[in-house]
Amino acid sequence: MLLHLKKDLAMSTNDKGLDPVTFEVLKNAYVNIVDQMAEQIFRTCYSFVIYSRDFSSALCDVNGDTIMQGSGDIAAHVGTLHYTAKAVINNFKDDIHPGDVFVVNDVYQGGTHFNDTRIVRPMFYKGELLGFSQANGHWADVGGAVPGSFNVNAIDHMAEGLRITPTRVWSKGRCLDDVCRLIASNTRAPADIIGDMQAQAEATRVAEQEICRLVEKYGLDVIKRSFGAVQDYVEVLTRQRVSELPDGVWQTEDYIDVDPGLGEGLIPIRITMTIKGDRVHYDLSKSHPKSISSFLNACFGGAFAAIVAGTKMQFPEIPLNSGFYRVVTVDLGPEGSVVNAAWPTPVAGFCSGPFEKIMNSIFELWAEILPERAMACTFNLDYLLIGGRDGRQPGHQYFMWYDWMVGGWGARNGRDGWAATGPVFGVQLGTQPFEGQERLAPVLTTCHELQVDSGGPGEFRGGMGVEKGVILTKVDRTVVSYCCDRERSITWGLWGGLPSIPHGVWVNRDTQGERYLGSLFSNVPLEAGDMVSRPSAGGGGLGDPLERDEELVCEDVADGYVSIERAAKDYGVVVKEIDADLAEYEVDHEATLARRAYIRSNRAKWLQEDAETVAARYRAGELTMHDLIRAHGVIVNWGSGELLPKTTEQFRAMLMRRTAPYWGKSVASGKDASVTLKVA
Repeated sequence: MLLHLKKDLAMSTNDKGLDPVTFEVLKNAYVNIVDQMAEQIFRTCYSFVIYSRDFSSALCDVNGDTIMQGSGDIAAHVGTLHYTAKAVINNFKDDIHPGDVFVVNDVYQGGTHFNDTRIVRPMFYKGELLGFSQANGHWADVGGAVPGSFNVNAIDHMAEGLRITPTRVWSKGRCLDDVCRLIASNTRAPADIIGDMQAQAEATRVAEQEICRLVEKYGLDVIKRSFGAVQDYVEVLTRQRVSELPDGVWQTEDYIDVDPGLGEGLIPIRITMTIKGDRVHYDLSKSHPKSISSFLNACFGGAFAAIVAGTKMQFPEIPLNSGFYRVVTVDLGPEGSVVNAAWPTPVAGFCSGPFEKIMNSIFELWAEILPERAMACTFNLDYLLIGGRDGRQPGHQYFMWYDWMVGGWGARNGRDGWAATGPVFGVQLGTQPFEGQERLAPVLTTCHELQVDSGGPGEFRGGMGVEKGVILTKVDRTVVSYCCDRERSITWGLWGGLPSIPHGVWVNRDTQGERYLGSLFSNVPLEAGDMVSRPSAGGGGLGDPLERDEELVCEDVADGYVSIERAAKDYGVVVKEIDADLAEYEVDHEATLARRAYIRSNRAKWLQEDAETVAARYRAGELTMHDLIRAHGVIVNWGSGELLPKTTEQFRAMLMRRTAPYWGKSVASGKDASVTLKVA
């Protein structure tokens, strides 16, 4: 098999007239060039968001197809940059010249959301167009109704900010200052926008310079042939890997919390994956057929990026370019759905909505085929945006505090999940330094610590989430917005594992004036002295938690990951405290046997209890949030305790599909093959 693969790969390069050594050198050179672009952006950008590595880069050929992406790009950007290059080609056709630079953020032409703004430079060598270099960065603000441009209440994209169709900003080497000022002046941070635009443009210039250097060394014809060869190489390699897998059809679904226009009830994202021969095809056409009345929708670019990112994680050794897209195909169904939104649908929250659900669903589907790589659901990406006037500055200048959280990844087959890790949306996102945040905005961090009992229980435990709290200092005319999900469709476990905890924001928690704002809101007024806190979820558990080794549970208690109470309730392990200061605990083995037997005989019944009765016991303080989620499968409004009946019915059905059928068997001895997502 290996010899056959090497032969196919050699043929793919020989067909382009390249010797294997030259091909290998150039293939890696292209990865290195894109990484050089990333380093250029990182070292010259103006905004704190881009400095925290919310950017990506790519090289594209003359048709706009991706030659190579870098080794550290944001997952939500992959699979979209070729659309952007093609949009520039389609809009300008023959009116593209050396020294031109274009800007575009149009979600309806293949972008993700309007904050992700792409700078595209045609690369020329002695007057001949070779391809395009592209630098994409998340601009902290692109205008619209709320600071940060994340407007939950938007009914169309006009309320989300500036839509930039492909626009020339450098013409034959001359910066069009009037166009740049027009764009920047429609944002809340014009100086940052100008600076980031220049940093991104310079990164694309570095790419053109390096490509021309390679042309000088290897010759124009070799470089042009190599652009196609590296795409063919990825296609052949991917097809070979897929052809080694079993054919079949698998189905699953995940949920967005709610469509505010329809009342409570989870919104389904349904995926059918088909492997046939050397191709992988995804069908999302059975997902919620309409866009929802918030900004948690995805246009085709964002949905396709999720498909690519989720699938690519199953093949980490394969480079990424358009050759991969020839093997992995997608049917998003009719335009206008939650995963294929049409103009003028708002989509700023696509990454917290469909994108994250698609990726986690793909992880679940591939766990059926590559069980050794199985991973339960990861925490949901969140964005907290506080904006207003900075009382520390002369003239009370505008400030924006743009924050995202680390959290827990799902437990893996044979291993606990990673704790306090960047979201699957972009693992390389940096945790923003609090000192930098506090210097740039009148917001003081009060806590940032691992959240006890946030990891989903399982034979292998989900990674830990964190809790972050801040207090506003000298602010004026300030509002807060939050983009998240999984407040109701809580981060789920796999193969018998249990869920994590819900996302949601509190203001002045544990005070007389506490307010619960939930996981999706915009433009809520804040004042100096207000405290804002929120947890990030942990990852879902994998495997029956009653099968977890007792001593591992005891270690989790000693480490502060699991409380003594939840050790007994979730794992059935009775832990006795010997000396908390010395982190000394021990397992009561006899009590543990009895506790686990009690849970085994009752847990199916707990999932059937009257939901309103369970919710009433929660409101009375008899049950905790963890009890409702993990034992009873009941979802309430976490601020008021009001039962959400339709959501609860759907959540319980999810537990009956993902969790209950796997109880009673250790994952370590092999996945239960009688329970499967395979339908054909």
